[in-house]
Amino acid sequence: MKPRLNVFKHKTLPAFTLTELLIVLVIVGILILLALPVLMPLISRTRSLEAKQALKHVYTLEKTYFYEHAKYSSSVEAIGFESEKLSTEVEGGKANYRIEIVDASVNGFTARATAVVDFDGDGQMNVWEMDNNQNLREVTPD
Repeated sequence: MKPRLNVFKHKTLPAFTLTELLIVLVIVGILILLALPVLMPLISRTRSLEAKQALKHVYTLEKTYFYEHAKYSSSVEAIGFESEKLSTEVEGGKANYRIEIVDASVNGFTARATAVVDFDGDGQMNVWEMDNNQNLREVTPD
């Protein structure tokens, strides 16, 4: 059996140097810092989708409860609404909004989604409300 020869012994492979890679990373970092202020409002708007979807789900559950009991419920537990754990209360929590029913009667209800995270750091928490006519409105913008 013949011994194997090392074919790469005298050849060099083309590659980037460490300096070139660091320069590219610095340029990408600067571009991200320039784009971040433009993207922050977009990020807050996408987070508000969580509140809108949760309130639509509460609306559906309240209507079902109304058809069964001839009145609206003032408790999210009574209508069967289950929310993710809040991101501020439990490690690994995913929900950014606390969902509650603030007003309920025979004639109607109002559900509220209050942010537990200040998305843009201005000190105001985002609040959304929906009533029994499925009117969705932003009470406090963030």
